[in-house]
Amino acid sequence: MVFNGARTRRCLNELGGLIFPAVVLNCVHHPRIFSTMNEIKADGASILCTPVSDVDSHVQQSASVRLDHGCSSSSVQSTPEIEKKYVHHVYDAIAPHFSSTRFAKWPKVATFLNSLPSGSLVLDAGCGNGKYLGLNPNCFFIGCDISAPLINICADRGDEVLVADAVNLPYRTGYGDAAISIAVLHHLSTENRRKKAIDELVRVVKKGGHVLITVWAVEQEDRSLVNKWTPLTQKYLEEWVAPSSLRIRSPSSVTLESIPEAEENGLGEHLKDCNEISSTMKLQENMHLASQSNDHSGAFINGKNIENQQEFFVPWHLPYHRAEVSGASACALANGLAKKDDKKGAVVYNRYYHVFSDGELERLASGMDNAVVVDRFYDKSNWCIILKKTL
Repeated sequence: MVFNGARTRRCLNELGGLIFPAVVLNCVHHPRIFSTMNEIKADGASILCTPVSDVDSHVQQSASVRLDHGCSSSSVQSTPEIEKKYVHHVYDAIAPHFSSTRFAKWPKVATFLNSLPSGSLVLDAGCGNGKYLGLNPNCFFIGCDISAPLINICADRGDEVLVADAVNLPYRTGYGDAAISIAVLHHLSTENRRKKAIDELVRVVKKGGHVLITVWAVEQEDRSLVNKWTPLTQKYLEEWVAPSSLRIRSPSSVTLESIPEAEENGLGEHLKDCNEISSTMKLQENMHLASQSNDHSGAFINGKNIENQQEFFVPWHLPYHRAEVSGASACALANGLAKKDDKKGAVVYNRYYHVFSDGELERLASGMDNAVVVDRFYDKSNWCIILKKTL
């Protein structure tokens, strides 16, 4: 985690709220805190602070179950392959370009953050490039994201950040005064995982604390955008693969590296990595697209059946001049994680989305016994809710 002067005094005083393992960036010595934080025991193992210079080679998602709040479902603990390949790997690869396009603050999010009492500690789960971190100068912010390259971008700006999973947040119960999850839950591929992410957001705030959640809506204001998405035929089961496909369930050993803005590399080790993992990255071949459906009863756009459709691949166009095509992009192209679009001069990555229908987000939160929905609204093609923790 990155600490910067007086602005983080409260975060330092409450650092005991962090539950490891989690990758901590830029551990700066502090006589009251870091003298006892250099080594932390968790599940019988030593967790050491990772210097920022070593992050690229050591960053891994925080997948271990916390000591005080274990997950009851293995399907929640284990990240489905579709999320690894079409969310995690993709955002790692496009991080610099993605960050350059994410700077405008949504007014409703800004209103929520600016309404918080002075001195509030805000936890941003899925902070991306950190555009909301520090938005309210009277509050303290800690951000986390599953993408190490995006977290590095935040750290370079001096934000307090760490790599962590939205369904397994590394904070003690009641740690923050408020939490936000902006455009994150729609990247989780099962209902159980989406529910777990909401449970975690509520768990980590104090009684009386508020949680703001926003997700993409299936009811898009600009329906022409849907024409650019690739619908999937069905809502897949928990692991998104057939029960017999045991090999594809194993964790992926190779991730796409962050793509620098300009770098001339040979094929080298990138293509070696491609050859090693090509046999395990056939998930897309096993997915039947809705455009191949024989059911002609629904609504179609360019031959795609989209009626009642909520599962999509949404493209991200990485311009050729922003990609070192002979390296990470070549690996992605070779394994079906991306394709070339010479007409647009871009490498096109598919990102998995579950877009939410009207009322779906509230229904996920309605069964909670420790929180209530105090507001709901539709904003710029997003469904949004604000929860208040009651217990």
